Amino acid sequence: MLTFCLLFLLLVKRAEVRDIDIAECLYKHIDVRYRAISDEKFVFSCDSPSVDPASVFNSSCLYESKVKWYWQPRHNGALTLLSHKTTNRVHRGNSLWFNPITTDDSGTYICRNGGRCVNIFIDVQTKKMAHCSDNLRNYLEPAVEQGESIACPGKKCFSHLQHLPDRHFLPQTSVKWYKNGKQVRLQKERWGLKLKQDKIILHAVHEKDSGTYICDYMLNDSNTRWTMRTIVSVFIISKDTQSPPTILEPSGKRTLEAELGKPLLLLCKVQFGFERIPSSSVQWYRQIGKNKELLQNTRVNSRSLGGTTFSDHFKLMEVSEADLSSHFICLAQNSVGNSTGVFKLKRKTAKALHFLLALCCAIITVLGLFLGSTLAYQYWIEIVLLYRNYMAKDETVGDNKEFDAFVSYAKPDSSKADSTFLNEEQFALEVLPQILENKYGYKLCLTDRDILPGGAYTDDIVNAVKKSRRAIMILSPTYVNGQSVFELEAAVNTSLEDKTIKLILIQFESFQEPQSLPHKVKKALRVLPRIAWETSTSPTDNKQFWKKIRYHMPVKHTKGTEAELPSFFTPLVTGHEKPLQEKSG
Repeated sequence: MLTFCLLFLLLVKRAEVRDIDIAECLYKHIDVRYRAISDEKFVFSCDSPSVDPASVFNSSCLYESKVKWYWQPRHNGALTLLSHKTTNRVHRGNSLWFNPITTDDSGTYICRNGGRCVNIFIDVQTKKMAHCSDNLRNYLEPAVEQGESIACPGKKCFSHLQHLPDRHFLPQTSVKWYKNGKQVRLQKERWGLKLKQDKIILHAVHEKDSGTYICDYMLNDSNTRWTMRTIVSVFIISKDTQSPPTILEPSGKRTLEAELGKPLLLLCKVQFGFERIPSSSVQWYRQIGKNKELLQNTRVNSRSLGGTTFSDHFKLMEVSEADLSSHFICLAQNSVGNSTGVFKLKRKTAKALHFLLALCCAIITVLGLFLGSTLAYQYWIEIVLLYRNYMAKDETVGDNKEFDAFVSYAKPDSSKADSTFLNEEQFALEVLPQILENKYGYKLCLTDRDILPGGAYTDDIVNAVKKSRRAIMILSPTYVNGQSVFELEAAVNTSLEDKTIKLILIQFESFQEPQSLPHKVKKALRVLPRIAWETSTSPTDNKQFWKKIRYHMPVKHTKGTEAELPSFFTPLVTGHEKPLQEKSG
Protein backbone atom coordinates (compact mmCIF):
# COMPACT_ATOMS: atom_id res chain seq x y z
CA MET A 1 0.00 0.00 0.00
CA LEU A 2 2.84 2.38 0.84
CA THR A 3 4.49 1.64 -2.49
CA PHE A 4 1.25 2.38 -4.36
CA CYS A 5 0.93 5.76 -2.56
CA LEU A 6 4.49 6.70 -3.42
CA LEU A 7 3.93 5.87 -7.09
CA PHE A 8 0.70 7.87 -7.12
CA LEU A 9 2.42 10.92 -5.57
CA LEU A 10 5.23 10.62 -8.11
CA LEU A 11 2.78 10.56 -11.03
CA VAL A 12 0.91 13.56 -9.65
CA LYS A 13 4.18 15.42 -9.21
CA ARG A 14 5.17 14.71 -12.84
CA ALA A 15 1.74 15.86 -14.03
CA GLU A 16 2.15 19.09 -12.03
CA VAL A 17 5.54 19.69 -13.68
CA ARG A 18 4.02 19.24 -17.14
CA ASP A 19 1.17 21.63 -16.32
CA ILE A 20 3.64 24.20 -15.01
CA ASP A 21 5.67 23.91 -18.26
CA ILE A 22 2.60 24.49 -20.46
CA ALA A 23 1.45 27.34 -18.21
CA GLU A 24 4.81 29.01 -18.76
CA CYS A 25 4.34 28.60 -22.51
CA LEU A 26 1.04 30.52 -22.33
CA TYR A 27 2.86 33.67 -21.28
CA LYS A 28 5.45 33.33 -24.03
CA HIS A 29 5.20 35.66 -27.03
CA ILE A 30 3.52 34.49 -30.23
CA ASP A 31 6.10 32.97 -32.62
CA VAL A 32 4.00 32.79 -35.81
CA ARG A 33 0.69 34.35 -36.87
CA TYR A 34 -1.37 32.75 -39.64
CA ARG A 35 -4.40 33.95 -41.58
CA ALA A 36 -6.61 31.21 -43.01
CA ILE A 37 -9.84 31.03 -45.04
CA SER A 38 -12.72 29.12 -43.50
CA ASP A 39 -13.88 25.77 -44.95
CA GLU A 40 -10.51 25.08 -46.62
CA LYS A 41 -7.67 22.69 -45.81
CA PHE A 42 -4.95 24.06 -43.55
CA VAL A 43 -1.71 22.84 -41.95
CA PHE A 44 1.07 24.18 -39.74
CA SER A 45 3.99 22.51 -37.97
CA CYS A 46 5.60 22.63 -34.56
CA ASP A 47 8.76 24.37 -35.74
CA SER A 48 10.58 27.39 -34.43
CA PRO A 49 10.13 30.33 -36.83
CA SER A 50 12.68 30.60 -39.63
CA VAL A 51 13.37 33.45 -42.06
CA ASP A 52 13.45 31.19 -45.10
CA PRO A 53 12.32 27.64 -44.15
CA ALA A 54 13.17 24.85 -46.59
CA SER A 55 10.12 22.88 -45.41
CA VAL A 56 6.89 23.66 -43.60
CA PHE A 57 5.99 20.20 -42.27
CA ASN A 58 7.37 16.67 -41.90
CA SER A 59 4.96 13.73 -42.02
CA SER A 60 7.35 11.20 -40.46
CA CYS A 61 5.65 9.18 -37.72
CA LEU A 62 8.80 9.55 -35.58
CA TYR A 63 7.61 13.00 -34.53
CA GLU A 64 4.09 12.02 -33.48
CA SER A 65 5.10 10.62 -30.08
CA LYS A 66 7.37 13.60 -29.39
CA VAL A 67 4.99 16.46 -30.18
CA LYS A 68 1.92 17.34 -28.09
CA TRP A 69 -0.55 20.02 -29.08
CA TYR A 70 -2.58 22.33 -26.84
CA TRP A 71 -5.23 24.80 -27.94
CA GLN A 72 -6.53 27.94 -26.30
CA PRO A 73 -9.53 29.44 -28.10
CA ARG A 74 -9.63 33.13 -28.88
CA HIS A 75 -10.50 35.50 -26.02
CA ASN A 76 -8.52 33.49 -23.40
CA GLY A 77 -10.60 30.34 -23.32
CA ALA A 78 -9.58 27.21 -21.39
CA LEU A 79 -6.37 25.43 -22.49
CA THR A 80 -7.21 22.04 -24.03
CA LEU A 81 -4.96 19.07 -24.86
CA LEU A 82 -5.77 18.03 -28.43
CA SER A 83 -6.48 14.34 -28.85
CA HIS A 84 -5.07 12.20 -31.64
CA LYS A 85 -8.54 10.77 -32.27
CA THR A 86 -10.24 13.93 -33.52
CA THR A 87 -11.43 13.90 -37.14
CA ASN A 88 -11.12 17.62 -37.90
CA ARG A 89 -7.65 18.10 -36.39
CA VAL A 90 -5.25 15.29 -37.32
CA HIS A 91 -1.75 14.82 -35.91
CA ARG A 92 0.60 13.83 -38.71
CA GLY A 93 4.35 13.89 -38.04
CA ASN A 94 5.28 17.27 -36.53
CA SER A 95 2.23 19.02 -38.00
CA LEU A 96 -1.46 19.59 -37.35
CA TRP A 97 -3.87 19.19 -40.28
CA PHE A 98 -7.37 20.67 -40.58
CA ASN A 99 -9.83 19.28 -43.09
CA PRO A 100 -11.40 21.77 -43.18
CA ILE A 101 -10.50 24.63 -40.84
CA THR A 102 -13.36 26.77 -39.54
CA THR A 103 -13.73 30.08 -37.74
CA ASP A 104 -14.20 28.11 -34.50
CA ASP A 105 -10.61 26.86 -34.83
CA SER A 106 -9.19 30.35 -34.33
CA GLY A 107 -6.94 30.74 -31.31
CA THR A 108 -3.51 29.97 -29.93
CA TYR A 109 -1.89 26.58 -30.51
CA ILE A 110 0.98 25.57 -28.24
CA CYS A 111 3.36 22.69 -28.88
CA ARG A 112 6.64 21.54 -27.44
CA ASN A 113 9.42 20.39 -29.78
CA GLY A 114 12.85 19.51 -28.45
CA GLY A 115 12.17 21.15 -25.09
CA ARG A 116 11.12 24.47 -26.67
CA CYS A 117 7.64 25.98 -26.73
CA VAL A 118 6.24 27.12 -30.05
CA ASN A 119 3.21 29.45 -29.87
CA ILE A 120 1.15 29.76 -33.04
CA PHE A 121 -1.83 32.06 -33.46
CA ILE A 122 -4.47 31.29 -36.13
CA ASP A 123 -7.03 33.81 -37.33
CA VAL A 124 -9.64 32.07 -39.48
CA GLN A 125 -11.99 34.29 -41.50
CA THR A 126 -14.71 33.64 -44.01
CA LYS A 127 -14.23 34.56 -47.65
CA LYS A 128 -16.49 37.58 -47.16
CA MET A 129 -14.55 38.80 -44.11
CA ALA A 130 -11.26 38.30 -46.02
CA HIS A 131 -12.57 40.26 -49.03
CA CYS A 132 -11.78 37.38 -51.40
CA SER A 133 -12.58 38.58 -54.91
CA ASP A 134 -12.64 35.17 -56.68
CA ASN A 135 -13.56 31.58 -56.05
CA LEU A 136 -10.65 29.68 -54.53
CA ARG A 137 -9.46 26.79 -56.70
CA ASN A 138 -8.08 24.41 -54.10
CA TYR A 139 -8.27 21.24 -56.25
CA LEU A 140 -6.77 20.81 -59.72
CA GLU A 141 -6.76 17.87 -62.13
CA PRO A 142 -4.31 18.70 -64.94
CA ALA A 143 -3.82 16.14 -67.70
CA VAL A 144 -0.46 14.44 -68.05
CA GLU A 145 1.87 15.84 -70.76
CA GLN A 146 -0.30 18.98 -70.97
CA GLY A 147 0.66 22.50 -69.89
CA GLU A 148 -0.81 23.83 -66.62
CA SER A 149 -0.43 26.70 -64.14
CA ILE A 150 -1.06 26.43 -60.39
CA ALA A 151 -2.27 29.74 -58.96
CA CYS A 152 -2.14 30.76 -55.30
CA PRO A 153 -5.81 30.47 -54.23
CA GLY A 154 -5.73 33.18 -51.54
CA LYS A 155 -3.70 35.80 -53.39
CA LYS A 156 -6.82 37.85 -54.11
CA CYS A 157 -7.96 37.77 -50.49
CA PHE A 158 -7.19 40.51 -47.94
CA SER A 159 -6.78 43.01 -50.75
CA HIS A 160 -7.62 45.78 -48.23
CA LEU A 161 -4.40 44.98 -46.32
CA GLN A 162 -0.83 45.70 -47.26
CA HIS A 163 1.01 42.79 -48.91
CA LEU A 164 4.57 42.87 -47.63
CA PRO A 165 7.51 42.05 -49.89
CA ASP A 166 10.09 39.56 -48.67
CA ARG A 167 13.71 39.72 -49.70
CA HIS A 168 13.84 35.93 -49.77
CA PHE A 169 11.08 35.73 -52.42
CA LEU A 170 12.08 35.40 -56.05
CA PRO A 171 11.96 38.67 -58.05
CA GLN A 172 9.11 37.46 -60.29
CA THR A 173 6.85 36.25 -57.47
CA SER A 174 5.71 37.50 -54.08
CA VAL A 175 4.70 34.10 -52.68
CA LYS A 176 6.52 31.03 -51.45
CA TRP A 177 5.49 27.65 -52.79
CA TYR A 178 5.90 24.30 -51.02
CA LYS A 179 5.15 20.85 -52.45
CA ASN A 180 4.52 18.05 -49.95
CA GLY A 181 6.18 20.25 -47.32
CA LYS A 182 9.37 21.02 -49.31
CA GLN A 183 10.01 24.46 -50.80
CA VAL A 184 9.62 24.61 -54.58
CA ARG A 185 12.81 25.88 -56.19
CA LEU A 186 13.91 26.30 -59.77
CA GLN A 187 15.99 23.34 -60.97
CA LYS A 188 18.16 22.92 -64.03
CA GLU A 189 16.93 19.37 -64.60
CA ARG A 190 13.32 20.61 -64.59
CA TRP A 191 13.49 23.39 -67.16
CA GLY A 192 9.74 23.15 -67.78
CA LEU A 193 8.90 24.46 -64.26
CA LYS A 194 8.75 28.25 -63.78
CA LEU A 195 7.74 30.54 -60.90
CA LYS A 196 6.09 33.65 -62.30
CA GLN A 197 3.38 36.11 -61.21
CA ASP A 198 2.52 34.16 -58.06
CA LYS A 199 2.00 30.97 -60.09
CA ILE A 200 3.79 27.73 -60.76
CA ILE A 201 4.01 27.31 -64.54
CA LEU A 202 4.32 23.71 -65.79
CA HIS A 203 5.03 23.47 -69.52
CA ALA A 204 4.46 19.70 -69.44
CA VAL A 205 2.75 17.98 -66.51
CA HIS A 206 4.27 14.71 -65.21
CA GLU A 207 2.84 12.11 -62.86
CA LYS A 208 5.27 13.18 -60.11
CA ASP A 209 3.65 16.64 -60.09
CA SER A 210 0.75 15.25 -58.06
CA GLY A 211 0.81 16.37 -54.45
CA THR A 212 -0.16 18.97 -51.85
CA TYR A 213 0.98 22.51 -52.70
CA ILE A 214 1.13 25.24 -50.04
CA CYS A 215 1.14 28.94 -50.93
CA ASP A 216 2.46 31.49 -48.36
CA TYR A 217 2.71 35.28 -48.55
CA MET A 218 3.05 38.08 -45.97
CA LEU A 219 0.40 40.60 -44.82
CA ASN A 220 0.57 43.73 -42.66
CA ASP A 221 -2.47 44.51 -40.49
CA SER A 222 -2.04 47.34 -38.01
CA ASN A 223 1.74 46.86 -37.92
CA THR A 224 1.31 43.15 -37.25
CA ARG A 225 2.90 40.67 -39.64
CA TRP A 226 0.76 37.75 -40.74
CA THR A 227 1.48 34.72 -42.92
CA MET A 228 -1.39 34.06 -45.28
CA ARG A 229 -1.51 30.35 -46.18
CA THR A 230 -3.69 28.38 -48.59
CA ILE A 231 -3.47 24.81 -49.92
CA VAL A 232 -3.94 23.40 -53.43
CA SER A 233 -4.37 19.65 -53.97
CA VAL A 234 -3.10 18.60 -57.40
CA PHE A 235 -4.03 15.21 -58.89
CA ILE A 236 -2.57 14.38 -62.31
CA ILE A 237 -4.97 12.59 -64.63
CA SER A 238 -4.66 10.95 -68.03
CA LYS A 239 -6.83 10.77 -71.11
CA ASP A 240 -9.87 8.54 -70.77
CA THR A 241 -9.24 5.01 -71.94
CA GLN A 242 -10.39 4.00 -75.40
CA SER A 243 -10.44 0.26 -74.63
CA PRO A 244 -12.70 -2.04 -72.63
CA PRO A 245 -11.27 -3.76 -69.52
CA THR A 246 -8.89 -6.69 -69.93
CA ILE A 247 -9.54 -9.87 -67.97
CA LEU A 248 -6.17 -11.10 -66.71
CA GLU A 249 -7.53 -14.06 -64.76
CA PRO A 250 -9.27 -16.23 -65.81
CA SER A 251 -8.10 -15.95 -69.41
CA GLY A 252 -11.07 -17.14 -71.45
CA LYS A 253 -12.73 -20.24 -69.99
CA ARG A 254 -11.16 -22.05 -67.05
CA THR A 255 -12.12 -25.34 -65.44
CA LEU A 256 -11.68 -25.76 -61.69
CA GLU A 257 -11.94 -28.84 -59.53
CA ALA A 258 -14.47 -28.51 -56.71
CA GLU A 259 -15.43 -30.77 -53.84
CA LEU A 260 -19.12 -31.11 -53.05
CA GLY A 261 -20.15 -29.54 -49.77
CA LYS A 262 -16.95 -27.52 -49.47
CA PRO A 263 -16.48 -23.74 -49.95
CA LEU A 264 -14.76 -22.45 -53.11
CA LEU A 265 -13.22 -19.04 -53.80
CA LEU A 266 -13.26 -17.69 -57.38
CA LEU A 267 -10.86 -14.90 -58.37
CA CYS A 268 -11.35 -12.40 -61.19
CA LYS A 269 -8.37 -10.13 -61.95
CA VAL A 270 -9.04 -7.19 -64.31
CA GLN A 271 -6.97 -4.37 -65.83
CA PHE A 272 -8.96 -1.11 -66.18
CA GLY A 273 -7.82 1.97 -68.07
CA PHE A 274 -8.06 5.50 -66.66
CA GLU A 275 -11.47 7.21 -66.47
CA ARG A 276 -11.97 10.72 -65.18
CA ILE A 277 -15.56 9.88 -64.26
CA PRO A 278 -15.36 6.25 -63.14
CA SER A 279 -18.01 3.93 -64.55
CA SER A 280 -16.12 0.66 -64.09
CA SER A 281 -17.52 -2.36 -62.31
CA VAL A 282 -17.06 -6.11 -61.88
CA GLN A 283 -20.16 -8.32 -61.83
CA TRP A 284 -20.52 -12.02 -61.09
CA TYR A 285 -23.21 -14.12 -62.78
CA ARG A 286 -24.28 -17.75 -62.54
CA GLN A 287 -25.49 -19.16 -65.87
CA ILE A 288 -27.55 -22.37 -66.14
CA GLY A 289 -28.54 -22.95 -69.75
CA LYS A 290 -29.71 -19.58 -71.06
CA ASN A 291 -30.69 -18.20 -67.65
CA LYS A 292 -28.38 -15.74 -65.87
CA GLU A 293 -28.48 -14.78 -62.21
CA LEU A 294 -26.60 -11.74 -60.83
CA LEU A 295 -24.63 -12.79 -57.77
CA GLN A 296 -22.40 -9.79 -56.97
CA ASN A 297 -21.72 -6.26 -58.25
CA THR A 298 -18.61 -4.24 -57.29
CA ARG A 299 -17.84 -0.67 -58.34
CA VAL A 300 -14.20 0.08 -59.28
CA ASN A 301 -12.36 3.40 -58.99
CA SER A 302 -10.28 3.50 -62.18
CA ARG A 303 -8.73 6.95 -61.68
CA SER A 304 -5.16 5.70 -61.32
CA LEU A 305 -2.94 7.41 -63.89
CA GLY A 306 -1.47 4.23 -65.35
CA GLY A 307 -4.69 2.26 -65.06
CA THR A 308 -5.98 0.05 -62.26
CA THR A 309 -5.50 -3.67 -61.70
CA PHE A 310 -8.48 -4.83 -59.65
CA SER A 311 -8.99 -8.27 -58.07
CA ASP A 312 -12.51 -9.31 -57.12
CA HIS A 313 -13.49 -12.51 -55.31
CA PHE A 314 -16.70 -14.46 -55.25
CA LYS A 315 -17.10 -17.15 -52.61
CA LEU A 316 -19.33 -20.18 -52.95
CA MET A 317 -20.16 -21.11 -49.39
CA GLU A 318 -20.96 -24.72 -50.33
CA VAL A 319 -20.52 -26.36 -53.73
CA SER A 320 -23.65 -28.20 -54.87
CA GLU A 321 -24.54 -30.52 -57.75
CA ALA A 322 -26.24 -27.58 -59.49
CA ASP A 323 -22.97 -25.62 -59.34
CA LEU A 324 -21.19 -28.41 -61.26
CA SER A 325 -23.56 -27.88 -64.18
CA SER A 326 -23.31 -24.08 -64.06
CA HIS A 327 -20.98 -21.47 -65.53
CA PHE A 328 -19.74 -18.65 -63.27
CA ILE A 329 -19.13 -15.50 -65.34
CA CYS A 330 -16.95 -12.53 -64.33
CA LEU A 331 -18.14 -9.49 -66.32
CA ALA A 332 -15.86 -6.41 -66.26
CA GLN A 333 -17.16 -3.25 -67.92
CA ASN A 334 -16.43 0.45 -68.31
CA SER A 335 -17.77 3.28 -70.47
CA VAL A 336 -16.16 1.75 -73.59
CA GLY A 337 -17.24 -1.89 -73.37
CA ASN A 338 -16.94 -5.11 -71.40
CA SER A 339 -14.98 -8.36 -71.18
CA THR A 340 -15.82 -11.70 -69.60
CA GLY A 341 -14.05 -14.60 -67.95
CA VAL A 342 -15.78 -17.94 -67.32
CA PHE A 343 -15.31 -20.59 -64.66
CA LYS A 344 -16.58 -24.16 -65.14
CA LEU A 345 -16.57 -26.51 -62.15
CA LYS A 346 -15.89 -30.24 -62.23
CA ARG A 347 -15.96 -32.85 -59.52
CA LYS A 348 -12.64 -33.18 -57.73
CA THR A 349 -10.84 -36.47 -58.25
CA ALA A 350 -10.26 -38.52 -55.12
CA LYS A 351 -6.93 -37.88 -53.43
CA ALA A 352 -6.20 -41.60 -53.21
CA LEU A 353 -6.41 -41.98 -56.99
CA HIS A 354 -4.15 -38.96 -57.47
CA PHE A 355 -1.68 -40.44 -55.03
CA LEU A 356 -1.78 -43.83 -56.76
CA LEU A 357 -1.20 -42.28 -60.19
CA ALA A 358 1.65 -40.15 -58.87
CA LEU A 359 3.19 -43.20 -57.16
CA CYS A 360 2.96 -45.29 -60.35
CA CYS A 361 4.54 -42.50 -62.40
CA ALA A 362 7.33 -42.16 -59.86
CA ILE A 363 8.00 -45.92 -59.83
CA ILE A 364 8.03 -46.09 -63.63
CA THR A 365 10.37 -43.12 -63.79
CA VAL A 366 12.77 -44.64 -61.24
CA LEU A 367 12.71 -48.02 -63.01
CA GLY A 368 13.28 -46.34 -66.36
CA LEU A 369 16.22 -44.37 -64.99
CA PHE A 370 17.65 -47.50 -63.35
CA LEU A 371 17.22 -49.60 -66.49
CA GLY A 372 18.67 -46.86 -68.69
CA SER A 373 21.64 -46.41 -66.35
CA THR A 374 22.23 -50.19 -66.27
CA LEU A 375 22.13 -50.49 -70.05
CA ALA A 376 24.34 -47.45 -70.47
CA TYR A 377 26.87 -48.89 -68.02
CA GLN A 378 26.81 -52.37 -69.53
CA TYR A 379 26.97 -51.24 -73.15
CA TRP A 380 28.89 -48.02 -72.69
CA ILE A 381 31.70 -49.04 -75.05
CA GLU A 382 29.24 -50.07 -77.78
CA ILE A 383 27.36 -46.79 -77.41
CA VAL A 384 30.57 -44.77 -77.66
CA LEU A 385 31.72 -46.74 -80.72
CA LEU A 386 28.34 -46.24 -82.38
CA TYR A 387 28.47 -42.52 -81.69
CA ARG A 388 32.05 -42.24 -82.95
CA ASN A 389 31.24 -44.13 -86.12
CA TYR A 390 28.51 -41.69 -87.16
CA MET A 391 28.80 -38.46 -85.19
CA ALA A 392 32.30 -37.89 -83.79
CA LYS A 393 34.91 -35.81 -85.59
CA ASP A 394 37.88 -37.61 -87.18
CA GLU A 395 40.83 -37.08 -84.79
CA THR A 396 43.46 -37.95 -87.40
CA VAL A 397 42.76 -35.03 -89.75
CA GLY A 398 45.46 -32.36 -89.69
CA ASP A 399 47.50 -33.66 -86.72
CA ASN A 400 50.62 -34.39 -88.83
CA LYS A 401 50.91 -37.93 -87.46
CA GLU A 402 52.00 -40.84 -89.71
CA PHE A 403 50.77 -43.82 -87.66
CA ASP A 404 47.61 -44.49 -85.64
CA ALA A 405 49.47 -46.67 -83.15
CA PHE A 406 53.05 -47.75 -82.40
CA VAL A 407 53.14 -51.46 -81.41
CA SER A 408 55.73 -52.55 -78.83
CA TYR A 409 56.30 -56.27 -78.16
CA ALA A 410 59.03 -58.65 -77.08
CA LYS A 411 60.56 -61.59 -78.89
CA PRO A 412 59.45 -64.81 -77.17
CA ASP A 413 62.12 -67.07 -75.75
CA SER A 414 62.97 -70.35 -77.43
CA SER A 415 60.80 -72.35 -75.01
CA LYS A 416 57.65 -70.60 -76.25
CA ALA A 417 58.58 -70.28 -79.90
CA ASP A 418 57.13 -73.68 -80.78
CA SER A 419 54.15 -73.45 -78.36
CA THR A 420 50.71 -74.50 -79.50
CA PHE A 421 49.27 -71.15 -78.25
CA LEU A 422 49.69 -67.76 -79.86
CA ASN A 423 52.76 -65.86 -78.61
CA GLU A 424 53.15 -62.08 -78.31
CA GLU A 425 55.21 -61.75 -81.52
CA GLN A 426 52.54 -63.53 -83.57
CA PHE A 427 49.87 -61.43 -81.87
CA ALA A 428 51.71 -58.22 -82.76
CA LEU A 429 52.69 -59.09 -86.33
CA GLU A 430 49.66 -61.13 -87.44
CA VAL A 431 46.57 -60.58 -85.26
CA LEU A 432 46.73 -56.83 -84.66
CA PRO A 433 47.31 -55.89 -88.35
CA GLN A 434 44.59 -58.26 -89.54
CA ILE A 435 41.94 -56.76 -87.22
CA LEU A 436 43.00 -53.12 -86.79
CA GLU A 437 44.45 -52.49 -90.26
CA ASN A 438 42.50 -54.80 -92.57
CA LYS A 439 39.12 -54.49 -90.88
CA TYR A 440 39.04 -51.06 -89.24
CA GLY A 441 41.51 -49.11 -91.42
CA TYR A 442 44.06 -48.14 -88.77
CA LYS A 443 47.77 -47.83 -89.68
CA LEU A 444 50.15 -49.50 -87.25
CA CYS A 445 53.89 -48.93 -86.79
CA LEU A 446 55.66 -52.33 -86.43
CA THR A 447 59.40 -52.19 -85.78
CA ASP A 448 60.16 -55.26 -87.93
CA ARG A 449 58.10 -53.87 -90.81
CA ASP A 450 58.09 -50.08 -90.72
CA ILE A 451 61.47 -49.10 -89.21
CA LEU A 452 64.41 -49.40 -91.56
CA PRO A 453 67.46 -51.17 -90.14
CA GLY A 454 70.81 -49.45 -89.75
CA GLY A 455 69.77 -46.49 -87.59
CA ALA A 456 70.23 -45.84 -83.89
CA TYR A 457 67.75 -48.06 -82.03
CA THR A 458 66.81 -45.53 -79.32
CA ASP A 459 66.32 -42.65 -81.77
CA ASP A 460 64.27 -44.80 -84.13
CA ILE A 461 61.93 -45.87 -81.31
CA VAL A 462 61.43 -42.32 -79.97
CA ASN A 463 60.77 -40.92 -83.47
CA ALA A 464 58.31 -43.73 -84.24
CA VAL A 465 56.37 -43.03 -81.01
CA LYS A 466 56.27 -39.29 -81.79
CA LYS A 467 54.82 -40.03 -85.24
CA SER A 468 52.03 -42.15 -83.67
CA ARG A 469 48.73 -41.23 -82.03
CA ARG A 470 48.72 -44.21 -79.68
CA ALA A 471 51.33 -46.58 -78.25
CA ILE A 472 50.19 -50.21 -77.83
CA MET A 473 52.30 -52.13 -75.31
CA ILE A 474 51.93 -55.96 -75.30
CA LEU A 475 52.92 -56.86 -71.74
CA SER A 476 54.34 -60.23 -70.81
CA PRO A 477 57.08 -61.57 -68.50
CA THR A 478 59.53 -61.50 -71.42
CA TYR A 479 58.58 -57.86 -72.10
CA VAL A 480 59.08 -56.43 -68.60
CA ASN A 481 62.26 -58.39 -67.97
CA GLY A 482 63.89 -57.71 -71.34
CA GLN A 483 65.19 -54.84 -73.41
CA SER A 484 61.70 -54.05 -74.82
CA VAL A 485 60.80 -52.29 -71.59
CA PHE A 486 62.86 -49.37 -72.95
CA GLU A 487 60.14 -48.85 -75.58
CA LEU A 488 57.52 -48.55 -72.77
CA GLU A 489 59.72 -46.02 -70.95
CA ALA A 490 60.22 -44.02 -74.17
CA ALA A 491 56.46 -44.03 -74.82
CA VAL A 492 55.74 -42.82 -71.23
CA ASN A 493 58.25 -39.95 -71.53
CA THR A 494 56.96 -38.95 -74.98
CA SER A 495 53.33 -38.98 -73.82
CA LEU A 496 54.22 -36.62 -70.98
CA GLU A 497 55.60 -34.17 -73.54
CA ASP A 498 52.90 -34.70 -76.21
CA LYS A 499 49.45 -34.94 -74.57
CA THR A 500 47.89 -36.26 -77.80
CA ILE A 501 49.80 -39.56 -77.46
CA LYS A 502 48.00 -42.09 -75.25
CA LEU A 503 49.21 -45.49 -74.08
CA ILE A 504 47.18 -48.72 -74.52
CA LEU A 505 48.42 -51.56 -72.27
CA ILE A 506 47.53 -55.12 -73.35
CA GLN A 507 47.98 -57.73 -70.61
CA PHE A 508 49.03 -60.61 -72.86
CA GLU A 509 50.33 -62.74 -69.98
CA SER A 510 50.45 -62.18 -66.24
CA PHE A 511 53.83 -61.19 -64.82
CA GLN A 512 55.57 -60.01 -61.66
CA GLU A 513 56.96 -56.47 -61.84
CA PRO A 514 60.75 -56.54 -61.43
CA GLN A 515 62.32 -54.12 -58.98
CA SER A 516 64.62 -52.82 -61.70
CA LEU A 517 61.80 -51.10 -63.62
CA PRO A 518 62.17 -47.29 -63.92
CA HIS A 519 59.97 -45.24 -61.57
CA LYS A 520 57.88 -43.69 -64.38
CA VAL A 521 57.23 -47.13 -65.87
CA LYS A 522 56.08 -48.51 -62.49
CA LYS A 523 53.74 -45.57 -62.03
CA ALA A 524 52.33 -45.98 -65.55
CA LEU A 525 51.68 -49.68 -64.95
CA ARG A 526 49.77 -48.84 -61.75
CA VAL A 527 47.77 -45.91 -63.14
CA LEU A 528 46.90 -46.87 -66.71
CA PRO A 529 44.10 -49.42 -67.34
CA ARG A 530 45.01 -52.74 -68.92
CA ILE A 531 43.08 -54.74 -71.51
CA ALA A 532 43.42 -58.48 -70.84
CA TRP A 533 43.91 -60.90 -73.71
CA GLU A 534 42.53 -64.41 -73.36
CA THR A 535 45.16 -66.68 -74.86
CA SER A 536 42.93 -69.72 -74.92
CA THR A 537 40.32 -68.20 -77.25
CA SER A 538 40.34 -67.64 -80.96
CA PRO A 539 41.36 -64.06 -81.92
CA THR A 540 38.09 -63.47 -83.77
CA ASP A 541 35.97 -64.77 -80.90
CA ASN A 542 37.42 -62.35 -78.36
CA LYS A 543 34.89 -59.65 -79.33
CA GLN A 544 34.89 -57.66 -76.08
CA PHE A 545 38.68 -57.34 -76.29
CA TRP A 546 38.52 -55.71 -79.71
CA LYS A 547 35.74 -53.35 -78.61
CA LYS A 548 37.95 -52.11 -75.77
CA ILE A 549 40.92 -51.70 -78.14
CA ARG A 550 38.81 -49.64 -80.56
CA TYR A 551 37.42 -47.62 -77.63
CA HIS A 552 40.97 -46.47 -76.81
CA MET A 553 42.07 -46.00 -80.43
CA PRO A 554 41.67 -42.57 -82.10
CA VAL A 555 38.44 -41.72 -83.96
CA LYS A 556 39.08 -42.39 -87.63
CA HIS A 557 36.62 -42.50 -90.54
CA THR A 558 37.76 -44.74 -93.43
CA LYS A 559 35.88 -46.22 -96.35
CA GLY A 560 34.84 -49.78 -95.80
CA THR A 561 34.67 -49.49 -92.03
CA GLU A 562 31.61 -51.36 -90.78
CA ALA A 563 28.96 -49.50 -88.84
CA GLU A 564 28.41 -51.59 -85.73
CA LEU A 565 25.38 -51.44 -83.47
CA PRO A 566 25.52 -52.30 -79.77
CA SER A 567 25.14 -55.97 -79.01
CA PHE A 568 21.61 -55.50 -77.64
CA PHE A 569 20.56 -54.50 -81.21
CA THR A 570 22.73 -56.80 -83.36
CA PRO A 571 25.93 -58.83 -82.95
CA LEU A 572 29.20 -56.95 -83.39
CA VAL A 573 30.83 -59.66 -85.53
CA THR A 574 28.84 -60.94 -88.50
CA GLY A 575 30.71 -64.22 -88.86
CA HIS A 576 32.24 -63.45 -92.26
CA GLU A 577 35.75 -62.75 -90.98
CA LYS A 578 38.61 -64.82 -92.29
CA PRO A 579 39.92 -67.19 -89.62
CA LEU A 580 43.45 -66.56 -88.44
CA GLN A 581 46.06 -69.21 -89.06
CA GLU A 582 47.11 -70.32 -85.63
CA LYS A 583 50.50 -71.79 -85.37
CA SER A 584 50.32 -75.52 -84.82
CA GLY A 585 52.75 -77.60 -83.03
